Amino acid sequence: MDLALKAALGAAMVVLLAMLAKTKNYYIAGLVPLFPTFALIAHYIVGKGRSVEDLKTTIVFGMWSVIPYFVYLVALYVMVDRMRLEASLAVATVAWLIAATILVSIWMRLHT
Repeated sequence: MDLALKAALGAAMVVLLAMLAKTKNYYIAGLVPLFPTFALIAHYIVGKGRSVEDLKTTIVFGMWSVIPYFVYLVALYVMVDRMRLEASLAVATVAWLIAATILVSIWMRLHT
């Protein structure tokens, strides 16, 4: 049941994105992915299964995780004029992966 609820939330977000993309306010679709759907789930799971300190550490790491998302957006913004959409998305995703890897590596060095 728990897994079904998570899947339903994800599906609802995809439907909402598709609906928003077709409106005159299509740009709001860029805000929807930032709704903390998965953060709520992650914080609930960590908060129920671990200490408050562990939850606070997860929250702080989440704050820093905005950096890879920002890198993704910058890369996509720059690439979308230079490549097909699919290639731009792929490059931006690789940029996110690199930034996320760097973030995790630095975090592990500082917090282990």
